[in-house]
Amino acid sequence: MAQYIIPGVLLVLILFFGLFIVKQQQVAIVERFGRYVAVRSPGLNFLIPFIDRVAGRMSLRIQQLDVIVETKTKDDVFVQMKVSVQFVVLKDSVYDAFYKLDNPQEQIRSYVFDTVRAEVPKLRLDDVFEKKDDIAIAIKRELEEAMNTYGYGIIKALVTDIDPDQEVKNAMNRINAAERQKTAAEYEGEAERIRIVAKATAEAESKRLQGQGIADQRREIAKGLEESVEVLNQVGINSQEASALIVITQHYDTLHAVSEGTNSNLILLPNSPNAASNMLNDLVASFAVGNKVAEMNQEGDNNSKEN
Repeated sequence: MAQYIIPGVLLVLILFFGLFIVKQQQVAIVERFGRYVAVRSPGLNFLIPFIDRVAGRMSLRIQQLDVIVETKTKDDVFVQMKVSVQFVVLKDSVYDAFYKLDNPQEQIRSYVFDTVRAEVPKLRLDDVFEKKDDIAIAIKRELEEAMNTYGYGIIKALVTDIDPDQEVKNAMNRINAAERQKTAAEYEGEAERIRIVAKATAEAESKRLQGQGIADQRREIAKGLEESVEVLNQVGINSQEASALIVITQHYDTLHAVSEGTNSNLILLPNSPNAASNMLNDLVASFAVGNKVAEMNQEGDNNSKEN
């Protein structure tokens, strides 16, 4: 019976210490007496107990490392940049990834610092925001060249945050506010100019139409006066008397129109009872004087022609 117990115990120990499980998206590095033997894939695996051992396990999942870098721009502004690097252990280079680098994350961090501090000082602060994708591409390129040798693949490098000093951000906000106020003032000035031009155009058109209306009114008045004089001449009244009569008639029409407006503040001078007769006499006298002056001018022209 004892001869079966010892082999049974040894078998149990071999199974207990010799079997191990590797999870999905993970690999195990097996060493024999401190020397690399193999990389074991996910699933149930076996090693020789007390001779072989699992030296370590490595995840094949995509990992992310966030790096905060403080640097200075070309216009002497200090900024803090957050760079997120996504990397993965290359399945065919597990040996290099496990044995060549003691601390891969610190290695990646060093390359990120070196690249950012080489690229950002070439750019002004505004350009850093505009060209952050170019900075990320430069970081990825440098990391790929360096880390592929050590069994790490760089999936993506992202500049996720650019944080200048608070005073710089306040100054940038003031500049943006001033620019927007300037733009708003320009638009308001342009709108005011358009309103003024439109108003002036409307006033000019109104005055043009008003003048045209007055001209048409006076033209019609002149035609009416001409017709009135012709009618009066047909009944034996000469042109001077007819003109005086028309003026007197218009005078009384004006008085009648003024009297219709009870709230009118218009004062018509002269406005005495004999104003009409005085106006008629003045008109007749002025016409007579005008005719005499015309006759004298005509005689002077005739005498100059004879001489």
